[in-house]
Amino acid sequence: MSERQLRLAGLVGDSITDGPGIRLTVFVQGCPHRCPGCHNPQSHDFAGGELTGIDEILEKIRRNPLLSGVTFSGGEPFCQPGPLAELGREIRAMGLELAIYTGYTFEELTAEKDPARMELLALADTLIDGRFLLAERSLDLKFKGSRNQRILNVPASLAANAPVEETSERWV
Repeated sequence: MSERQLRLAGLVGDSITDGPGIRLTVFVQGCPHRCPGCHNPQSHDFAGGELTGIDEILEKIRRNPLLSGVTFSGGEPFCQPGPLAELGREIRAMGLELAIYTGYTFEELTAEKDPARMELLALADTLIDGRFLLAERSLDLKFKGSRNQRILNVPASLAANAPVEETSERWV
C-alpha cells in the first residue's frame, strides 16, 4: 500500500451522525479492538475493504461545498496513520474541521509516542476516544456510542498533555 492509498471499508458523504454539521466520513478498514457490539464489524478484517487513492477522497471533498468537516472512523484510523496524516494535512489546508474516532484512549496514543500516530493526532480538532463497551451503550449520547467514550479537544489536550473534554455546544 502506497502512502497515497488507504484501505477503506467505505465513505459516507453528507453524514450528520459522525460529528457536527455536514461531514464526509472515511471508514478505514482494519481494527485490532474488535469490540463486541461494534456497529462496523465488517471493518475489522485488515485484509478486507478496498484500496482507495487519497486523491479520489480529496476530489469527493472538493465537490461538496456544504461540508463543514471530515471524520475518520473505522475500523481503527490509527492503524493507517501515515496515509491518513497525508489526507488530514490536505483537509486542514482546505479549512475543514477534522475529527477522529478511535478505540485507543488519548493516554494510550500519547504514551506510545509513535511519530506517525502523533502526527495524525496533532492534525485533529476533535478525538472521540475509547473502545465501544456494549454494557455502556446508550442511544441518548451525542456523537458517541458508549458512556465511557470521551469527546476531546485535541489542541487543548496536547497543550495540557492530558485529556481535555470538548466544551463546544456543537459537540456536547
